[in-house]
Amino acid sequence: MIKKLIDKLLGKPASGGRGKSRFGKREEVDASVHRIDPDLVDERAKNVVTTLQQAGFEAYIVGGAVRDLLLGLKPKDFDVATNATPEQVKQLFRRAFIIGRRFRIVHVVFGRGREHEVIEVSTFRAYMDASAAESVAGNERTSKSELAAMKHAVDASGRVLRDNVWGPQEEDAARRDFSINAMYYDPARQIVVDYHHGIRDAGKRVLRMIGDAAVRYREDPVRVIRAVRFSAKLAALGFELEKKTAAPLVDSAKLLADVPASRLFDEMLKLLQTGHALATVAQLRKLGLATGIYPLLDVVVERADQPFVQAALADTDRRVGEGKPVAASFLLACVLWNDVRQGWQQRMQEGPGGRRGMAPFPALQEAIDEVFEARIGDVSGRGKLGADMREIWMMQPRFDKRSGSTPYSLVEQARFRAAFDFMRLRADVGEVSEAIAEWWQEFSTADELRRQDLMEQVRAEQRKGGGPRQASPRVHQRTPRATAAPEEAQDAATGPAPVEGEAGEATAPRKRRRRRKPRSGSGSADAGASSGAAAE
Repeated sequence: MIKKLIDKLLGKPASGGRGKSRFGKREEVDASVHRIDPDLVDERAKNVVTTLQQAGFEAYIVGGAVRDLLLGLKPKDFDVATNATPEQVKQLFRRAFIIGRRFRIVHVVFGRGREHEVIEVSTFRAYMDASAAESVAGNERTSKSELAAMKHAVDASGRVLRDNVWGPQEEDAARRDFSINAMYYDPARQIVVDYHHGIRDAGKRVLRMIGDAAVRYREDPVRVIRAVRFSAKLAALGFELEKKTAAPLVDSAKLLADVPASRLFDEMLKLLQTGHALATVAQLRKLGLATGIYPLLDVVVERADQPFVQAALADTDRRVGEGKPVAASFLLACVLWNDVRQGWQQRMQEGPGGRRGMAPFPALQEAIDEVFEARIGDVSGRGKLGADMREIWMMQPRFDKRSGSTPYSLVEQARFRAAFDFMRLRADVGEVSEAIAEWWQEFSTADELRRQDLMEQVRAEQRKGGGPRQASPRVHQRTPRATAAPEEAQDAATGPAPVEGEAGEATAPRKRRRRRKPRSGSGSADAGASSGAAAE
C-alpha cells in the first residue's frame, strides 16, 4: 500500500496485473497496420513533436487528430502531448504561451494575423481516483479560496474541480474520454500507441467510453455533450455509441446544472459550429436529449425544423465544409429572429383605444432588448457576440430603403455582409422579396455607373407603381458629372416623370438651376448637358 502511494507521488506506473488492467496495456501499432498517410500530418505539428523529442522529451500527436488520421480524414486541429512541463515546453519555442487555470497548457503559435496556427501542447496528466479526493460543498466560484490550496478536489456530486498533477502516459490515456480519442501518434517512427483498443473500436465504428460511463460523466458532466458531438460528427461514417456508453446519458445530463453557464455556452457553440449542426440536432433527439442541456440549445432543437432556422443550420454546415469562417452571432441571430420579429411587429401595431404604435426603429430596439433578457442573459449578450447580433437585426429594415444615400452607406458598414446574408436567407424562405435580395446582391458588388442604373430602376418602379417618388441619391453630388452614362441622360429626358437635373421643370431644385446658364434648344439637349454626357 505504501509502495503504491510512493509510486503514485513519483509518477511511476502502477505495478502488477491489476494496474495494467486499470490503465490499459501499451500497444505499439506500426504503419502497416494503422495505414496513416504521413502527408495528412500538419508540418507544424511535426515540428513541435520533433523539437520536444530532440530536447529529450516524449512527444506525440494526440486525441482527435489521431482518430481522424486513422479514418483517412485531414484533421482540422492538431494537439501534442508530452512529458515536458509547461515551463519546459515554453523554453523551447520562441512564440509559446502558457494558458489556463484549472489545467495549464501551452499554445505554440506559428504565423501571424488570420493565417496563424496554434498547436496546443499539454503535459501528461496523472489518473486521480475521485474517491480519494478532497471534497468541497460549493463550486469553482463559491469555493474559490478553498480550492486554491488543493491539487485534487471534487464537489458534492463527484464532479472533479481540481486535478493538476502530472503523470505517465498510460495514466494520461486512462483519463481521456473515448477509446478512439486516447491514441498517440509518433510521426518520426510512424507508430500509434494504443492503450484502450482505440484502433479496434475505430474499425468497428464504435464510440466507447473508457471505464465506467456513469462515473466518467459524473467526474465531468460536459462529457455528455462531447458524446453527442462526436456521435453527430461520426454518424455519417457509421459510428454509433456503445450501449453502455449511451445508457447513462439522460440521467447524467441532469448534472450539467452544476456546470458554469459560460462553459456550457462554449460547448453549445462547438455542437453547432463544427460542420455537423443538423446531425447534432438529430442525435440530440435520438438520444433523448432534445431538452435539458442548455436553455438556448433547447430553442435551437425546437426550431430546427422551421424553414429559416433549418436554412441557417444548413448554411453553417456548408461553410464549415468549404473551409469558410462561421460566426456564432449569425446563427444565433437566425434562431432568435422569430422572437425579435414578433416583438417588433407587436410594438408597431396600434393599441387599445387607438393608441399609436411605436416607430419602426425604437420598436425593433425594444424587441431586441426583450429577447436578450429572456433568451441570452449575461453569458454573452453584452459582449461582442451580442453586439454583432444586434447590428445584424437593426440593419434589416434598412434593406427596404433603396433610395437616397441609404444603399451607399449601408454597403460600407462593417457588418453589411453578415446582415445581407441574413436577409438573403429571409428571401430564401419567402420572408423578403427575392427581387430585393437580388438587387442588393448586385448593388453591393457593382461599379459606380451600374449602381446609378440600379437606383434609377428603383425610381422607375416606384413611378410605375404609383408609389411615392424617392429622392435621388446624394452620390450624384459627389461623383464627377463626366462619369454619368449617356443612357441615363436620355432616360431622364424622355421618361414619364422628371428627375433631378432636368432643365425647364418646376420639380428641379432651384439652387441647381440658378448655377447653370440657360441653354437654348430642346429639353433633351438640356438634360444631356446637365448630366455631363453631351458629345463635343
